[in-house]
Formats: sequence, C-alpha cells, structure tokens
Amino acid sequence: MGILLFIHILAGSVALVTAALALSTEKGKKFHVLIGKANFWSMVIIFLTALPMLIITGNVFLFLIAIFSFYLAFSGMRFAKNRTGVPTLLDLIAVNFMLLSGIGMWILAIIFFIDNDFQFITLIVFGFLALFLGYGDFQTFKDQTAIGKERIAKHLTNKMGATIAVVTAVLVVNPPTNPEWVWWILPTALITPVIFWWNKKVLN
Repeated sequence: MGILLFIHILAGSVALVTAALALSTEKGKKFHVLIGKANFWSMVIIFLTALPMLIITGNVFLFLIAIFSFYLAFSGMRFAKNRTGVPTLLDLIAVNFMLLSGIGMWILAIIFFIDNDFQFITLIVFGFLALFLGYGDFQTFKDQTAIGKERIAKHLTNKMGATIAVVTAVLVVNPPTNPEWVWWILPTALITPVIFWWNKKVLN
C-alpha cells in the first residue's frame, strides 16, 4: 500500500504539472502533443495504482470516482487522436462504464443520504456529470459527429474534466475546513464555467 500510494501521489503531481503545461502551450504543436501524452499516461498510473488500494479498502465511493476520472482522461485522449468521428469498440465500452459509474453514484447517494452521510451531495453532483458527459459522448459516437471543431471541444471538455478530478483529489486529502463535500464540489463549480466559455470560443 505504501509503494502504491507513493507512485499514486507522484503520478498525480505529474498530471497536475503536465495539465498546466498543456493548457499554456499552443494547441496542436508537437510539444503540446507530447505533454498531452505524458498527462494521459500519468492518469493511467493514477488509475492503476488507485484500483488495488480501493479494492483492498473496499471504498466503493472512490472506486466510482476513479472510473469517472479515468474515463475523462481516456476519452479526452481518444478525441484528440481520432479525427474520423467513428468510435472504436473500446470507445463504446468506455462510455458505457462512464454511464454505469453515474448510475452507481446515484444509488450510493441514496445509501449515503439514508445514513446521514453528507457526501451524498458529492455523489449526486458527480453522478449527474457522469451521466451528462457520458450520454453526450454516446450521442456523439452514435451520430459520428466528433470531427472538426466538435472533436476539439470534446477533447477540451474531457481533458479539463480529468484535470478537475486531479485538483479535487489534492484538495480533499487534507480539506482546510469542514464540510468535506464542499471541497469535492468547489473545483468543479469554479472551473466548469471556464470549460463552457472555452467550448463556446472553440465552436464559434
């Protein structure tokens, strides 16, 4: 567990740095592509180190969040690479896992609400995002419209979503104050409007 946690934290640090560099560099250039790949593989390591730790501890809440976060990183990478708009079987499998994670979060939110655990608020919000983003991607795959500006917007939305997940993870390790659920929601509340603004700029 100690070794896994060390690698997990190290990969998280790399993910934050590479995300910042990717956002600040010219899109489509070689350096941006290389940084994007480094960011994706750091997210892969985060996911692969999180899974055994969460299975050992039996933390269903974080397990669902891990699926949600990794899907955003994976799909963001796929939208960057796939210029045809035609999804692969792997894309379809991944988006179904995203949708299932959203349903799972809402089911767990009911359980948390009954148990007076206020993390049900976090689960409602993240469950909504999982279903909203997952269904949007599913429709894009179905209609094969992820080309041109829409492909870039999808890439941006999902990669930024994955970055929000990493920022959130850093904040909630040692939340400055209670209630803890506020720190889970805060990065999403602050950065989501920026994503909407950037998408509007890309699509216009």
